[in-house]
Amino acid sequence: MSAPKRLRDGIPAGAILSRADAQAIAERAMKFSKAEAVDVNLGSNVSTNVRFADNQMSTAGSLTDVGFAVQSWYGTKHAVVTTNDLSEASLKRAVEQSEVLARLAPDDPDAMPLLEPQTYETVDAYVDATAAVGAAERAQVAMTALGPTRRSGDLKAAGFLVMGGGASALANSKGLFAYHRSTNVNYTLTVRTTDGTGSGWAAADHPDWRQLDFEKVSARAIDKARASRAPQAVEPGRYTVIFEPQAVGDLVQLIAGYADARLADEGRSPFSKQGGGNKLGEKIVDTRVTLFSDPRDAQVLAQPFDGEGMPLARQTWIENGELKTLQTSRFWAKKQNRTATGGATSLKMQGGSASIEDMIKSTERGILVTRLWYLREVDPRTILYTGLTRDGTFLIEQGRISRAIKNLRFNESPLFMLNNLEMLGISERIAGTEAGGAVVMPAIKVRDFNFTSLSEAV
Repeated sequence: MSAPKRLRDGIPAGAILSRADAQAIAERAMKFSKAEAVDVNLGSNVSTNVRFADNQMSTAGSLTDVGFAVQSWYGTKHAVVTTNDLSEASLKRAVEQSEVLARLAPDDPDAMPLLEPQTYETVDAYVDATAAVGAAERAQVAMTALGPTRRSGDLKAAGFLVMGGGASALANSKGLFAYHRSTNVNYTLTVRTTDGTGSGWAAADHPDWRQLDFEKVSARAIDKARASRAPQAVEPGRYTVIFEPQAVGDLVQLIAGYADARLADEGRSPFSKQGGGNKLGEKIVDTRVTLFSDPRDAQVLAQPFDGEGMPLARQTWIENGELKTLQTSRFWAKKQNRTATGGATSLKMQGGSASIEDMIKSTERGILVTRLWYLREVDPRTILYTGLTRDGTFLIEQGRISRAIKNLRFNESPLFMLNNLEMLGISERIAGTEAGGAVVMPAIKVRDFNFTSLSEAV
């Protein structure tokens, strides 16, 4: 590849592989193959960032990279070799090494033949305005937090703005080719009070730089930090809880990791039916809950194919409280005579119309939670997890926030939580998920959420 031409100080022109370039590289590599079958995965990306802490800018940088992976097949034996050198010699060497390793590999009992050419929906997730953002504009975002916290005298800000773009491509020796290009902006901010007692957090995520109100995000974290100062202890127990969208996503996205057809059919899942089979068609949560994946949804704009090249369209996992679909691999679909779903690259929970203010006003006594962290599995058969509240936890009394409270540990399942649903807010794209990918969730109000102990951590 020739050196990329700079486009202002945003994403360098040519740093992200075009469809034509990606296809040409893949075809060039596959011509070296002597295996029975071969597939190629190509990725290119540019990531730019600014980081700050203790009210000071700390780092700023830009990373440009490309990745190439080739997988050679001999029957059900297969092996992958990766490189980020796209020279002719490097591609040839990677292909040859993958062939040597594939011959040595054991037979894979779950292996499936490579896919024939597929048809993919177009998802326009690449925004030129995002690609053009430079260092000065990124610094201005940091200043929406640093300006107010420096002037305050009692607040400290730490944040991270990372943005950029990328392209992914798949190709195989049967003629399949898939390509997707995208941009993304992710801004996360924590603000703490200098007395060490208050902490606030806010974040935003979107493919389009212009859709994010960075001043509003920074102001929200600052307000939460001040409001959460000097928290008081409350007794653990079961409470009515209002979860902001981030906290909802922290728990609800866990469902996707367990919604696998094979796990359910083999009796190893929350969606396994006692005595055999699965719970498809059964009501599993409140009838207001609909959970789906759709790469073309305007709030999502995700890759429209999975790692094997399976096309991804809208898939509804839970509809009106009923389990409608389980993720089904090509291997398990063939074995069970079903339709493969592909591996979803997004998750959205359909929302309602209630605002968080409406939820607070309707609550006699309860807790408002900003987000959750340090989630760990307790019981995979029920998706029971333990974790902690963080960065803004408040007691609600008689329809208003009465005071900040100390963080709490919980033991709860998103399935139990969604069976105790009382109110639904408007769905919004969230930014701080550990699993990655596009996640869209509403705020919710639930009853009888189980808090088990206090935490002294701020």
